[in-house]
Amino acid sequence: MTQTDDFGAELADFVRRVGELKAARALPRDEHLAVLDAALFELRHVADTLWPRYERLKAAAPNAPSPDRQERQERHLLKALFQRLPMPVVLVDKDTVVRRMNFAATGLTGVRAGYATGRPLSALLSPGDRGALRSQAAAVARGEGDRSLPVHLQQRPDERLLATLTALRPPDEPHPAVLVVLQTGVSAGAAPSGGRPRSAGAVAVGRRRPALPDLVETTGHAERLDLVDAMTTALLSVAPGDPEAALERAARVLHERFADWVVADTVAGRPMKRSLVLGPGGPGDEALVQALAGQDPADCALVMEAARGGSASLQVRPEDTDAFGQDPAGDPVLVRADVTSLLCVPLTAPGDNGAPGPVQGVLTLFRTGARRAFSMAEGQVMDLMSRHAALAMRRPASPRRADGYSSG
Repeated sequence: MTQTDDFGAELADFVRRVGELKAARALPRDEHLAVLDAALFELRHVADTLWPRYERLKAAAPNAPSPDRQERQERHLLKALFQRLPMPVVLVDKDTVVRRMNFAATGLTGVRAGYATGRPLSALLSPGDRGALRSQAAAVARGEGDRSLPVHLQQRPDERLLATLTALRPPDEPHPAVLVVLQTGVSAGAAPSGGRPRSAGAVAVGRRRPALPDLVETTGHAERLDLVDAMTTALLSVAPGDPEAALERAARVLHERFADWVVADTVAGRPMKRSLVLGPGGPGDEALVQALAGQDPADCALVMEAARGGSASLQVRPEDTDAFGQDPAGDPVLVRADVTSLLCVPLTAPGDNGAPGPVQGVLTLFRTGARRAFSMAEGQVMDLMSRHAALAMRRPASPRRADGYSSG
């Protein structure tokens, strides 16, 4: 690792610690003294250590060239090539956490890139293949050579895939990443690469005995089906031409049953409008409900990103504590609500040509405390329900005939 990489890693750690200190403003006042001592220590660390090191690095490379236009164009070209590759390709770290996923990979796995990013790729595989992929990815990241192994997607356990892993060192990053290429149509006799012999058990993977159903997964699947049924029933009972009522009905279905907090914003008008806030109803929650109800959605970076880009966000233990704005006292909402995972989903329905239509609204869901974090499967279900809600919101009112009955 070069001196610049070392300095960059230490500076990134400093920025992370400052973020934690900033979030500590929501702690009781009798604990602020310890936070102040820690802040003073961090300032002394910058003055005594980081700044002198920066001066030395600057003096050692006074005329370091910045990336020119041609280099930026090359990077844009490489990103476009990665996304348009006809083979499913995923860039992960040593723990198989997804950093990038191209279009072919999203089509193969059935998971949108926005949901997959930040979540382990191994979670998409059958339980028996997850440990093997994690182990092989760690070995590749350590520099032990490329390798391949057979895997099966959890949603399609009968289809055999060949995952080929190779190390890749992204520019300006101290640690290597792992590039995973997924190939379909692989025969049961295909041997993994890397010079490692296969066992007899590995050869028979294509004819392995069906696994017993997992009780937890089966229960979770049934709960998600019940939730989709409740959402569909609620949306169909809303009169056409009333988008506010459709959004409110969707939020109430999700509240408590699926999330502790539900915040609904309407995007159809300009500016955006905060339509509904539903909280857990515990001690002190009512004040936060009122604060969020009066909040301008434009102050929530998470909501604005979903409204502009139409892409959902699933985060577990959000790192950016200011992503949902601050309360009137200046404390981050995510810290005050003790948010452990969140889903921010735009309500977008496909248009006549199949392309995504305009965003009708944004639903933001929080889970707090010890409640289980949102999973990728729940994110996919929420993506499905968001399309249903958007269709309900944009249904035109049925014209009425002279006898008072609807013409539709």
